[in-house]
Parts: sequence; structure tokens; C-alpha cells
Amino acid sequence: MLVKTYSAAVNGLDVNVVTIETSVEMGQNLILTGLGDEAVRESQSRIRTAFGYSNLKFPNKAVTINLSPANLRKVGSGFDLPIAVSILAANEGMPTDHLGEYLLMGELGLDGRLKPVKGALPVAILARKQKYKGFIVPKANQYEAAVVNNLDVYGMETLLDVVQFLSDQSDAKPLVFDTRKVFYEQQYKFDLDFADVKGQENVKRAMEVAAAGGHNLIMVGPPGSGKSMMAKRLPGILPPLSLAESLETTQIHSVAGKLAADTSLISQRPFRAPHHTISQVALVGGGATPQPGEISLAHNGVLFADELPEFNKATLEVLRQPLEDRKITIARAKYTVDFPCSFMFVASANPCPCGYYGDPSHNCICTPSQRHRYMAKISGPLMDRVDIQCEILPVPFKDISQAQPGEKSEVIRERVIKARKIQEERYKGFKGIHCNAQMTESMIREFAQPDATGVEMLRMAMERMSLSARAYNRILKVARTIADLDGSQSLQVHHLAEAISYRNLDRGDWAERGN
Repeated sequence: MLVKTYSAAVNGLDVNVVTIETSVEMGQNLILTGLGDEAVRESQSRIRTAFGYSNLKFPNKAVTINLSPANLRKVGSGFDLPIAVSILAANEGMPTDHLGEYLLMGELGLDGRLKPVKGALPVAILARKQKYKGFIVPKANQYEAAVVNNLDVYGMETLLDVVQFLSDQSDAKPLVFDTRKVFYEQQYKFDLDFADVKGQENVKRAMEVAAAGGHNLIMVGPPGSGKSMMAKRLPGILPPLSLAESLETTQIHSVAGKLAADTSLISQRPFRAPHHTISQVALVGGGATPQPGEISLAHNGVLFADELPEFNKATLEVLRQPLEDRKITIARAKYTVDFPCSFMFVASANPCPCGYYGDPSHNCICTPSQRHRYMAKISGPLMDRVDIQCEILPVPFKDISQAQPGEKSEVIRERVIKARKIQEERYKGFKGIHCNAQMTESMIREFAQPDATGVEMLRMAMERMSLSARAYNRILKVARTIADLDGSQSLQVHHLAEAISYRNLDRGDWAERGN
């Protein structure tokens, strides 16, 4: 008897329906075709054992299984469930009336229990698009899949539960869950607040400007000055995720298998902080079966690189293209996979090998040449993509003990949201441009052109501070953001002055100053 069940293959964020065709005839052997990987080929052993523990009869006949289309790669253990159901139905162990109405996905344990799988959300989106009645998944994936409207999602615990449901012997109901309500309730719940940061008003201002314009930022200062502490609070002042951004971000985490069992939509912007020993593949994505890297997991959020000069230089260089294109393409011999990676890049660094250059309470033992070599680990092309460079010093104890609580993150966030709305309105006619950091040179000339006084100030600053030519456009982008925070349509001299102050590392004499 020939039977068909339906599942899906996930390759990157591309999802395709897979038809599992199973025929049971006279004979003994089991044949599995259709370009499945090792996990798919091993499914027959898991299925055979799961049948026994579920009191189901595995056919003592020739079983031929084809995963169609046969030229499409199938990866992972999610095909266990649809293959098991098709074998049972082809052996006349259950009715076939409802098999064409549902997509099936799930890994089988040897005891017949369903284990969670990767990619349930993009498969659920495909199931709705293809007008399937419902989607059957392991219980651990049900909230993730239930994000999709107008699709019945059934979370099942065992293979036997699925068989009974498809045989009309169960009254299982689809999950009813208001994901939108939970999403909006959780958007403003942050454990970390800028109010806890004593002092450092200039750095907090720089982070506000960075958040308002989507600018990349680097903080340079001695150990203990609060670089990491403030970076971790940055998501709390970024604009909230839109529903579309949340869905896109959640899909990436779903494909990577990074969603917790009780998670539906990701409601807050991601904050990823990889260790400096990270490999290129782990950072940008890839592997034998391409998976999203840290830059894609940070999509619509923040990628924080603590102690930036300690990263392998070759690893840092692979960030250059993603920072510019906001997507990463992973190529293999027979296929390519694209992952989005539109993120804010935030980094911190010590100013020198010993860490104490510029610290008033410690003496730096490094020479200017050592400081140059240390910061030269960060290449010019990478620094060219960082709009705001901020020096930071430790707050003295007397200032910490006497300082009043700082401004709350929610207050800063309101100003950021207001500035972002101005930018969204300004760039609504430009595809893919949402904030000032994404402006092209022609857009800079149109929206961020200083007057004659401002041009003269820029000329003097570039000459006196030995600023590099690449700093010019960066200063104008940042000045445009500062003007938006002020609600000003034109760039004023004080906007440019503040933007110039954020280019400290471009100064030719930066490493020669006295300690």
C-alpha cells in the first residue's frame, strides 16, 4: 500500500514542503531515498524501537520510503514523526483520511516520546501559506509554532498521541494562545536600567545618540570604568521591536534551535556578546549544515564585542561585509544560504596592553608605539564602520558614593523613539533605509549638509585633530542624529561640535598624550 504524509525541509530560512511517500510490499528490507542527511538515515532505527515501546506493529515486509522532491537536501531528525506515521498507515495500522490535512514534524525518542526540533516557526508559516488545516509538533515546540495566526497547532507528547489524533480516537485541541498580548506585555520588562549607572553622563549621552541613529559605537577605557555595564543596558533604550521584526528575529533563533520551550515571539531586541576566542564560523555562521552565527542571532539587536583588540584579527575582518550589506551569504558547492544580520555593533577596548592609559589613578607602563600596535589590531576598514568613538574613565569613589541615581532607561528610550520616528518619516521613500546610520553619500548631501559656518568648523577640526578623511561622513551622520534628538531640521554648529567629539580615536596624536 502506498501512503503520503507531509513535512518540510528547512535550509537557512528557506522552507519547502516535503512529501514522504511510503510503500509496504512483500519482502524484508527497508530502503530510504531522497537526499536525507545522516540524522534522516538513522531515523529507521529510532522509529523501529519507538514502535515497540508504543505497542505499534512495525511491518515485517519490504518498506520503501522516498522523501520528495528527491533533489532537495533534508537535514535533521524532524522527519522521524512523518516517516513513522507513513509507515504505520502504509501497513494499514491506522486510517489515512486526515494525513493530507496536516504537516508533521518531530524527533522520536526510543520510548516513543516526541522531542523538540529546530525550525518549527518557519515551517508553521509555510503550513499556513500552503493552506494546511493544521501543524502537529512536539509539545516543546507548540508555543513557537502557535505564533502563526489562522493555523491549528497541536502539541503532542508521544507518537501514540499523534496516531490516535489522526485516527479520530482523541479529542486533542489546538493550542489557543494570544502571542500578541504576551509580546506587547514583555516589550518593556528589562532587568538592567541606566538609572543604576553613577556618573559617566558623557558616555550615556553617546549611547543615547547611538541608539537614536542606529550607529555603531566603540568605548575605550581602563578596566572597571563601566564599559560592559553600560553596553548591557543598551537594549533598554532601543526602540521596541515591531511585530514584523520580532517574527523575523524569532525565525532565526528557531532555525538555530535557540528558543526556550515556553517562548513564542522574541519580544526584546537581542543582545549577543560572544567571547573573544570565537571562531569565524561561530561568528558569521556556517558549518557542514549552515547555521546562523552570532551576527545573525543579533539581527535587529546588538552585537557586543568586549575587549575588541583581543579578538583574532582575521575573525574581526569578516565583520566588514555584514556591517555594510546587513546580510551574510554562506556558499556551499551545491547551494547557498542567506541569513539577515542587521545589527548595532558595539565594542569595548582597553586603551593599551596594560589597560591603564589615561587612568588618573594608575600609571600606564606602555610606550606610544605599544599603544599604537595594540589599537592597530582593529583595522582601519573596520573602524571606518564605527560612527561613535567614546573615551571613558573610571568614576572616583567619592563621586560614586555621593552621586544621585541617573536618568531612567525608559526616559531615555522615549527620546530615542521620538528621534527614530523622525528618521522613519524622512526615509520612507528609500528602500531598506530606516535610520541615519544607513544613509548613503547622496542622502548625506541631501539631509545632513552643514551651512558655511559648519563647513568651516569641520575643516578646522580635521586639520587640528588630524582626523582622517573617512571621519567626515561619519561626523555628518552622527550630527544628523543629534539634530533629530533636538527636533531640529537643520544641522547647527553645536550638533557638529558634539559629533566631532565622538571621533577621538581618529586623532593623529591619540597615543602620544601624557598619562
